[in-house]
Amino acid sequence: MNIGEAAKTSGMPAKMIRHYEEAGLIKPALRTASNYRVYTSNDVEVLRFVKQARRLGFATGQISELLALWQDRDRPSREVKRIAKEHIAELNGRIRELNEMKETLEHLVRHCKGDSRPDCPILDALSATPH
Repeated sequence: MNIGEAAKTSGMPAKMIRHYEEAGLIKPALRTASNYRVYTSNDVEVLRFVKQARRLGFATGQISELLALWQDRDRPSREVKRIAKEHIAELNGRIRELNEMKETLEHLVRHCKGDSRPDCPILDALSATPH
């Protein structure tokens, strides 16, 4: 199938397919004599795998590791679990950071009168020199 068909079947935009090929995350597609990309059903499975891994927030390096493990039928599952647990720890850190940002903004919004005067603690906080 061509890149448009592979994109439609995998649910991944053609632009991302080309990007992942250029980045080396997925192997370059076979080419026709006229240099068009040609994808197999196995290529589409890989694209679906990558799409799902990205949806779960895995970084490119992690996806590369997971792909290698997925394609190695003799792999120990402990390596897959290790990568997933590391990712969970990263997600928890990001969640903490997002909650801190949200709490800070909620505090600033509570203290902003939102009236016709120019005083605004939100803008004051944004322009403050960091500690």
